[in-house]
Amino acid sequence: MLFTPEKIGSLELPNRLVRSATAECLADAAGRPMPRLKQMYQELARGGVGLIITGHMYVHPSGKAHPGMTGVFSDDLIPGLATLADTVHAEGGAIAAQISHAGRQSRGGMVDDPMGPSAYASTPPRLGAREMTIDEIEMMIDAYAQAARRAKQAGFDAVQIHAAHGYLVSQFLSPIANQRSDEWGGSLENRSRFMRRIIAAVREQVEPDFPVFAKLGIRDESEKGLSLQEGVEIIRQLPDMGLDAVEISGGLAETSAFNIAGDIKPGENEAIFRSWAQAAREAADLPVVLVGGMRSLATMEDVLQSGDAQLISMCRPLICEPDLPDRLSSGASEASACVSKNRCWPRKEDIGISCKCSGVVGKRHSASGV
Repeated sequence: MLFTPEKIGSLELPNRLVRSATAECLADAAGRPMPRLKQMYQELARGGVGLIITGHMYVHPSGKAHPGMTGVFSDDLIPGLATLADTVHAEGGAIAAQISHAGRQSRGGMVDDPMGPSAYASTPPRLGAREMTIDEIEMMIDAYAQAARRAKQAGFDAVQIHAAHGYLVSQFLSPIANQRSDEWGGSLENRSRFMRRIIAAVREQVEPDFPVFAKLGIRDESEKGLSLQEGVEIIRQLPDMGLDAVEISGGLAETSAFNIAGDIKPGENEAIFRSWAQAAREAADLPVVLVGGMRSLATMEDVLQSGDAQLISMCRPLICEPDLPDRLSSGASEASACVSKNRCWPRKEDIGISCKCSGVVGKRHSASGV
């Protein structure tokens, strides 16, 4: 099933393999994509992946999470973003823009005045954050909507709203990060209001049949955070909110291992969020994209055949092997060569993510283009 067509809304995909978003760190200080980011997407499109989801793009200058993050906060950025979409389309591929705001998860020096749902004290390299005002909440809702408009205008095939991994939408959903006592906090209905309003505002800026989906942190790591039961209830409401699909992942994390698992071994400890995907499928008739430790063709096929998910999403394997989809479909590989050591993030002397694990078969295809 992996290499059969699938749809996200009106977007027809040639196969069910999705390149999940990651922080590529390949934009300049103003948020404009550098040539090496275009090259990365070109390699991915040539490698046969059904859909490329960009690394998270910040929707407002206050939402920059880290150095090298691509921006989608100004119309001046549309021409640079269009080159990314055009490059993928020239290779016959499809690309979705992931739109995001760091909220309280902004590294030191990225923004002057970090903010989140509630006041937050942090430790370096991140700063603390102050509580957003009502006017700022409304401003950020519009920022997501305008970012979606820019992505569509730039030629992207879809938009994914980042509501996972402890970024701003995820923060509003989490009772750990959101301790407000007004209409934006407290009950699940209030905590999910920010997400619902963003989806509605995005829909007003794009055509009704333009694909819009979300990456949802369905559960926080802490028992005091968003529970799986609450996450499933959000899933239940997504079709009525106007979403076309959902990618299942984790929410607010207290340890790095929660959303980025290491030492994944094919056939042993793959598909770490599979049980969550099963719960999501029971809650809503909505295409589910499953991410989290996908490595072997056998596991991907098993997930799809079972109906636990309709699409398979991965990122780190495609950093070391952007041609992995073609290798799997041709029988040249049965599993990714990725050794899951989490060494993709750029070091001080590097620009952009790349595979740094010696001996990896696909290292010649490093994501930094070297």
